[in-house]
Amino acid sequence: MKRHGILNSHIAKILADLGHTDTIVVADAGLPIPSDVVKIDLAMKPGEPSFLDVVELLKEEMVVETVTLAEEVEANKGVHGQMTSWFDWIQYVSHEDFKKETHKAKAVIRTGEVTPYANCILHAGVIF
Repeated sequence: MKRHGILNSHIAKILADLGHTDTIVVADAGLPIPSDVVKIDLAMKPGEPSFLDVVELLKEEMVVETVTLAEEVEANKGVHGQMTSWFDWIQYVSHEDFKKETHKAKAVIRTGEVTPYANCILHAGVIF
């Protein structure tokens, strides 16, 4: 059994397999997930686990080069404020373009989040 870090074996495997510029999506409970992308469903009930709780854990385990958010996330002040405090490099796209980008992800991690536009694409960096 792992002593530290993410215990979910599916997430740990995805993170270990990421290469530079690969992406994973952290999604709220309502984001449509493409059928051809691996879905890791963590949602237990509305709000659990939260989007921010999952992102906080992932940012400790993953080298994140940049983050993509939907422009509309600015309406979700709590999520947007925390994301801008955690990440220096954020790019914004329309929500429609965001959904198109999810098709390129290695995986989508679905949370129990039920606030609007609480979704992000984490782009893998390198440790060197």
